[in-house]
Amino acid sequence: MTLPSPWWDKDRHADRRPFLIARNRITAAVRGWFAERDFTEVEAAALNVSPGNEAHLHGFATEAITTGGERATLYLHTSPEFAAKKLLAAGETRIFDLARVWRNRERGPLHSPEFTMLEWYRAGEPYEQLMADCAGLLALAAETAGTTRFSFRGLEADPFAAPERVTVAQALERFAGVDLLATVQADGATDRDGLAAQAGVRVAEDDTWADIFSRLLVETVEPNLGVGRATILCEYPISEAALARPKAADPRVAERFELYACGVELANAFGELTDAGEQRRRFEIEMEEKARVYGERYPIDEDLLAALGQMPDACGSALGFDRLVMLAAGATRIEQVQWTPVP
Repeated sequence: MTLPSPWWDKDRHADRRPFLIARNRITAAVRGWFAERDFTEVEAAALNVSPGNEAHLHGFATEAITTGGERATLYLHTSPEFAAKKLLAAGETRIFDLARVWRNRERGPLHSPEFTMLEWYRAGEPYEQLMADCAGLLALAAETAGTTRFSFRGLEADPFAAPERVTVAQALERFAGVDLLATVQADGATDRDGLAAQAGVRVAEDDTWADIFSRLLVETVEPNLGVGRATILCEYPISEAALARPKAADPRVAERFELYACGVELANAFGELTDAGEQRRRFEIEMEEKARVYGERYPIDEDLLAALGQMPDACGSALGFDRLVMLAAGATRIEQVQWTPVP
């Protein structure tokens, strides 16, 4: 049997090197872009008491041992979000982090267990400003890489064109013929049977409303996003935005959007929830679902909940930096843009 060539094989590295040099140029350009806008670069610790409290987010656990032999479980963070919010509570107002993050159960052309997350926050500014930031970063990456088009799996997008903005409800009506908000109540409660009756996708007997929603999004909506130009998919149902505040005009939906180009999800952004009691309630719901589906749960970061009581109104975005480099440089797999891919 012939073993696959390792990433450090000279010929294979030579093939990947143009993508890696493009990554370096884009990294430098991004740092300059944020510096010009008076952002401070921060560096979140990778080890945390909780890797995050979303049901389908999976962390890597390790054990910390003190000099006295006491043992405690710690987790590699899945995002620098919790640390960033504590920095906002401490008085920072514009921050960004090019953070190495870790997510278990993720591997594929667009997924790596270890990758780079570009995360940034603005205190006292509306979350719509993040939409403008995302558009600016798309153009910056393209210009730095020397391209005028993003392409992936036969789809193309103009990174310099203003992104299309569409709500989740509008997208599901357009691509699946589903009236989503008819199944969401003012208090955020959802009608599972009502959504199942409309869905044109497979529905199992034990599927929850969230399961059906996710399948509709993945199978009918996402393949159509970011074609021709980027798409900002906004106003997610409040139950699908565990860390976002409700939209003032319609509490059934949240101040959450995702950025897509060529059918690829690039960024996830929130108007941040600062109500510690409500955040605890949402985390507990998420961990109950995690226990039901996966048989495990993560601790809740009590330090984060305490910080939320002092944190100002803010908005924040997390962008998959490796994916942005892939589209700008013309790569087809995430390992092509990582200097030393995970084995």
